[in-house]
Amino acid sequence: MRCVLLIEGSRSLKEKKRVIQGMMARIRHRFNVAVAEVDCQDIWNKAQIGIVCVSNDSGHAHSILEAVARMIDLSPDVVLYSYEIEIL
Repeated sequence: MRCVLLIEGSRSLKEKKRVIQGMMARIRHRFNVAVAEVDCQDIWNKAQIGIVCVSNDSGHAHSILEAVARMIDLSPDVVLYSYEIEIL
């Protein structure tokens, strides 16, 4: 899954990093998935993260990724601008 996030309260790359690192740690801990910032590293109010789930059941993987998207959407720190799930 690829998510584009807007960090409205961020005024610097340092502040953005704090918000994104905290969110990625919560996602990893809660859902046991791999998470990384994959694009927009030098834009202080926007981030793109990639989330990967490995499963032998595509329906299960899709439901986990949808749950991650819901968690991000409910976060007060960021705005989930868009997301795309790709099942391979």
